[in-house]
Amino acid sequence: MRIIAYGAVEGVTGSCFLLEHEECKILVDCGLFQGDFDSTDQEFPFNASKIDFVIITHAHLDHIGRIPLLIKRGFKGKIICTKATFELGRLMLIDAAKVMYEDYLVKSRKAERRGESVNPPLYTEDDIIESYDYFKTVEYKETMRLNKNITFTLKDAGHILGSSYIQFSIHEGGKEKKIIFSGDLGNRNKPIVRNPSPPDDGETVFIEATYGDREHKKFDESKRELKEAIDYAFKNNGNVIIPTFALERAQELLYLLREMYEEKLLPPCKVFLDSPLAISATELFKRHIEYFDKEACDMIKKGRDPFSFPYLIYTRSVEESKSINYYRGNSIIIAGSGMCNGGRILHHLKHNLWNPNNSIVFIGFQAKGTLGRKIVDGERFVNIYGEQIKVNARVFTINGFSSHADKLILKNWLSQIKSLKNIYLIHGEKDIMEKFSQYLKESFSEVNVCIPKFGEAIEI
Repeated sequence: MRIIAYGAVEGVTGSCFLLEHEECKILVDCGLFQGDFDSTDQEFPFNASKIDFVIITHAHLDHIGRIPLLIKRGFKGKIICTKATFELGRLMLIDAAKVMYEDYLVKSRKAERRGESVNPPLYTEDDIIESYDYFKTVEYKETMRLNKNITFTLKDAGHILGSSYIQFSIHEGGKEKKIIFSGDLGNRNKPIVRNPSPPDDGETVFIEATYGDREHKKFDESKRELKEAIDYAFKNNGNVIIPTFALERAQELLYLLREMYEEKLLPPCKVFLDSPLAISATELFKRHIEYFDKEACDMIKKGRDPFSFPYLIYTRSVEESKSINYYRGNSIIIAGSGMCNGGRILHHLKHNLWNPNNSIVFIGFQAKGTLGRKIVDGERFVNIYGEQIKVNARVFTINGFSSHADKLILKNWLSQIKSLKNIYLIHGEKDIMEKFSQYLKESFSEVNVCIPKFGEAIEI
């Protein structure tokens, strides 16, 4: 059999891997390319109608964002994932379709004035609703047979609610081949979700390398850094602006702020969760405590809401969001998108980024080409809605809240795999993967470590 990398190689986003085995074709993930990519130019380099199965690791857009497009291009097979991934994925895709359509309207108006045209959105909400019929959900540790030669099992990746890594067992030529796709592996000892499950046998492993060049700070240290960012702004009568991802990161942040409130570490303020998607995702989280770790699960069972505290205000409507700009007390504004490449966070940055009394707090990965990455990298001026805004606010980057494993966690996870022969590094920036590759070669001297290229066919 062979595996062809069609995304999340030589970069972080667009996860998409094609497994070809005799008459069966399987996609692992079908993600959207983000950052320095045209959101309307995401076509597949393969025939979608020939794909038999898609197995999804988790509900982030860079892993599910092209599923409706795949169906529009002729896919008729089954899409398999956990129940939480399916339900969260619906929220994410509907939100993505709205963002694409709004972006299309803005660009088309400008293009019309130039006598030009722009590409339509990749898909609509109707396309997403049509995709629901293709999904089949499975539980962790449930072995599923795709045909007489291929079975797979999903195990808890500890990344976000319902996230999985995939263990394949493939029979070919009288031999069994065991292949693992890590998806995105989670950090350890985070709130809400459990730690990644230990893997079984796997001769060949495709493993993420997002943070393969570093060790994360301890969670308690990151908690102190967040308090420092809050204290800095509030001491100067400023605001705290936190771009956040709607899945997992927003819920972890609420969980942490609740803890700080209960420990009397959070000064009196208003905490605005200004993201309809994050609000909906938080409500969905509370319906799936079977994916929670013991601490969070026990809180729910005792009738306590791990994501709520008196200072918290949900702002769903546009009017409620706009009204935040007129609030003059101490405030923490949590809004999407997490990489600042769209959404309500742009309005809050426009109103707050220029003010040296404010704190801008990044608690998630910022892909190359995104506004968030430009701010983190120290650009003095950034363009927001056609206006040059000076970056005067104090910028905090806190990596201990990451939902991705660092290099030590990744190495330790790999060390538990029996019969390991080949490691393929995916889902990482080129320079980071090169550093991680060297680190793994020193740690696993008998194992072949490779960095695949886009479109490369890997014979297994």
